[in-house]
Amino acid sequence: MSTATMERPTASSTAFGSSDSRSIHLAFTSADQVHDGLESAVETLIETAAQEGTCGIRVTRIEPGRYTVALDESVPFGETHEDIAA
Repeated sequence: MSTATMERPTASSTAFGSSDSRSIHLAFTSADQVHDGLESAVETLIETAAQEGTCGIRVTRIEPGRYTVALDESVPFGETHEDIAA
């Protein structure tokens, strides 16, 4: 059996601008889950990015099966960049 977990902030959506509401951590046990999981996380953060209008989204592969999707001020508004952690 394969599972994916998405760690979402526990604070309410009124915690606008808190570091917890600006990133989503993902862990996958199957490669088949990665695309849909990352797409869902990016869509979730697009809403916050659109409200702020000051940053884009960075998707970082931490290690196989582990990713972070986060708002990032070094990424231009309206763009999504991908990285692989060293």
